[in-house]
Amino acid sequence: MADILTLKNITKTYGENTKNPTQVLFGIDLNFEESSFNSIIGQSGSGKSTLLNIIGSLDRPSGGEIFLSGKDLSVFTNKELADIRNQYLGFIFQFHYLLPEFSALENVLMPYKISKKELTKEIEDRAYELLELVDLKGFENKLATNLSGGQQQRVAIARSLINNPKIVLADEPTGNLDSDTTEKVYNLLREINKKFKTTFIIITHDRHIAEKTDRVIEITDGRISLDIKK
Repeated sequence: MADILTLKNITKTYGENTKNPTQVLFGIDLNFEESSFNSIIGQSGSGKSTLLNIIGSLDRPSGGEIFLSGKDLSVFTNKELADIRNQYLGFIFQFHYLLPEFSALENVLMPYKISKKELTKEIEDRAYELLELVDLKGFENKLATNLSGGQQQRVAIARSLINNPKIVLADEPTGNLDSDTTEKVYNLLREINKKFKTTFIIITHDRHIAEKTDRVIEITDGRISLDIKK
């Protein structure tokens, strides 16, 4: 498989112009293959979430290069990066961040609406199909506030897929869920990975879950301490 994402010598320092700068990442080199299912683990403060934010272009590195589908992300403006995020990336967070005043269907469609493209029947049908995929058929018109925590997270998963992203970045996507729901959500992510050939990069503190992925990367004190492909 070809690489969809390449990181070269990525560093990150906060407070670079202060007397006490804090370096969080030290020379990270990583490649991610198309359609792969990856996890990044590490203790709190290890730099794993910082790394995910940089991969997702939500933050810029202090040094190094990132290539997404061959595009050098360092040359783009913030506005251009926002367009690239919307086109290439899907995000799932520990907190689902659904808009409470909107229905499940409207929340799923939100990333597409942000792109300001015409809302077509084809896209609406895709939203319905994605909600069915995450086992929420019949819940399309329910407000987010009327869904359980597990259901809300499944809406968030469907939302991450509406623009058919090449990569889904998930930051502790089951951190607020019970063990049974956690298992169901990860099985769902794996199903999506196989069905759509979507690349997944999942941040998790749960080694049991990480062991279910095809590759486990461990970050310790801002450096890669383990990288195992199964």
